[in-house]
Amino acid sequence: MSGSRSDLDTCAREPIHVPGAIQPHGSLLVLDPDGLALLWASANFEGITGRTPIELLRSVEAGLRDWQATGTHTYRTRLQHPDLDMAAHVHQGRVIVEFERSTPVFQNELLFRLTGFAQQMTATEELGNALSATACLIADLTGFDRALVYRFDPDWNGHVVAEAGNGTLPSYLGLRFPAADIPAQARNLYSLNRIRLIPDANYIPVPLTAFGEQRDAGGIDMTFTQLRSVSPIHLEYMRNMGTLSSMSISVMVDGRLWGLLSCHSRNPHRVTSDIREACDFAVQSLAMRISADSRAETAALGVELARVHTGLLAAMAQAGRWDEGLAGAPAALLELTRSHGATILSQESFLPVGEVPEEHHVRRLVSRLSQHGAATDFYFTDSIASEFPQDEGFTDGTCGVLALRISEVEDSWLIWFRQEVVKAVTWGGNPHKVVQESGRIHPRKSFEAWREMVRGRSAPWHPAEIAAARDLRSSIVEIVLKKAEQLARLAADLQKSNRELEAFSYSISHDLRAPFRHIVGFSQLLTEREKNLGERSRHYLQMISDSALAAGELVDDLLTFSHLGRAAISADKVDMNKLVAEVRRGLAEETAGRSIVWQVDHLPVATGDATLLRQVWYNLIDNAVKYTRQREEAHIKISADATDDGVLYRIADNGVGFDMAYKSKLFGVFQRLQRSEDFEGTGIGLALIKRIVERHGGSVDAMGKIDEGACFTFSLPAPPEE
Repeated sequence: MSGSRSDLDTCAREPIHVPGAIQPHGSLLVLDPDGLALLWASANFEGITGRTPIELLRSVEAGLRDWQATGTHTYRTRLQHPDLDMAAHVHQGRVIVEFERSTPVFQNELLFRLTGFAQQMTATEELGNALSATACLIADLTGFDRALVYRFDPDWNGHVVAEAGNGTLPSYLGLRFPAADIPAQARNLYSLNRIRLIPDANYIPVPLTAFGEQRDAGGIDMTFTQLRSVSPIHLEYMRNMGTLSSMSISVMVDGRLWGLLSCHSRNPHRVTSDIREACDFAVQSLAMRISADSRAETAALGVELARVHTGLLAAMAQAGRWDEGLAGAPAALLELTRSHGATILSQESFLPVGEVPEEHHVRRLVSRLSQHGAATDFYFTDSIASEFPQDEGFTDGTCGVLALRISEVEDSWLIWFRQEVVKAVTWGGNPHKVVQESGRIHPRKSFEAWREMVRGRSAPWHPAEIAAARDLRSSIVEIVLKKAEQLARLAADLQKSNRELEAFSYSISHDLRAPFRHIVGFSQLLTEREKNLGERSRHYLQMISDSALAAGELVDDLLTFSHLGRAAISADKVDMNKLVAEVRRGLAEETAGRSIVWQVDHLPVATGDATLLRQVWYNLIDNAVKYTRQREEAHIKISADATDDGVLYRIADNGVGFDMAYKSKLFGVFQRLQRSEDFEGTGIGLALIKRIVERHGGSVDAMGKIDEGACFTFSLPAPPEE
């Protein structure tokens, strides 16, 4: 029957590093490190060593003190009469000394075997052959019935990747075992203490006898103790497997537990410390070979991905924006991480490449990553459904995700996707079955091959691919920063140029006002005083006067335009109805005798500079009056609407209108869409309007149709609430 979740959790938390007992194939002393006073001794001490704890301690005390003076962690030596292997280490404020009976070993033959093995590790090209060679050597050196190379996957499930044996035990080659078979606390012990021997799974644990004031031996941390008693659940697991003895050696690759070299025999079997140390040397030689192969593979793939990276940099450099550059090189973008699809998204955009989930699914994923703190700028998984089980997941078979946050300010991301890879996995027994008898969890009893289809995962992300993605993010950030710096420099140069231009135009405009006025004045005086001038001469003088007058108006407009760039803007409440009324009265002379239908709605109050806003209304209404001059009945409508951001003011007419194709020219300086012969003006009025409105934090716009009229609008921010 299935066990409860709490039972399983209890098994996973078993304090296996403090068993309070040892295995019976050796004996143990626990000493105070300051004076080497005896604190505990195993109950079988005299049976193993032939002497009392006090007697043996006296004979080894000098050697232990010399070792303490060196400051090293461990101490090993061999004693005689009887022959004993002694090992000591310091842990948790105690000196732990272990004794095992030794057996003569032919050291020269052992050295010869290990030397040959090291050469074989160097010469073997395929890692699989190196794994098999290690399993064969360990089986031969130890005499166990079977030796397995057991590799952990990212989820800590085990996979038997090599095997050697004499046929006594069944083959486990190719089988997988669930992570629960070796819980986290056991894996932690394997990482700290590489070798573990269990000569007889039916052993009776040997308790410790206290010699000091402390009586309870349950608090002694035996993490680094070879004789440490093991979990009863593990011993039951061994018996269920049909093995009564085992030895495990940790395969540590670059400081991380890669796997185990695990040995088993059907009957009890003991291996001396010399042979165990030789096996540890062989296994760590294998670990170095695994590390070298992994580094070489990563380096080779990294070189290839660096070439792809260079191509992506070129694409981004040629494009106006980095995201458009990446999207414009789809093959390289997907090749960088060997993905099926990718997308570049921000709050405003979504650029898909290849096989990509629907946009709303991707945006929900980004939201999840931010909400759960799963990533600040980098995140990857080969099973997104298992990471966020509360979501229904992607509906297109996407399982793998590698996500980079490019900018927190704009919340922009670059995300790669991988499709599901369905594979058949053969387990050593049903990994989902938990046996419960007599009120507690028991390890499963069947290790027969059990096959299932594993779904919901993509191919795992290779470290070189992850590194390539990180490098690309760094490059993107660098490009964005460089472009930002360039824009900042350009903006600073532009501001400087604008200030200089405004100062120049102000100076020129100011200096030209007087000469133009003089020209107008003297032309009029000459016309009045010289009575005998012919009609043509009078016409010439009138043209001079009109041209000088127009030039003077242009100078005045330029002076006003340049002054706006530097003038302070007041922020007072402005009655827009009053301004419009004043402008209409000011244009009364120009509108006299014309048929104009005015429709002026109530206009909301604005906040700003009343003088400048009056200029806006004057220019817009004056244009409406001017460009409806050819109509028998002109229609001019002035209205306003409240918006989310403020107020939109509008003036529409039925005049000559304009071609929308030239709309971009409307608000530029000296840009005219009508002939100056037909309609007077300096060509600065609309540019002046645009500058005034933008200085108030608003914007301008226009719509028109040739010979059907025009509608000009300007928006201003809403007045602050009182």
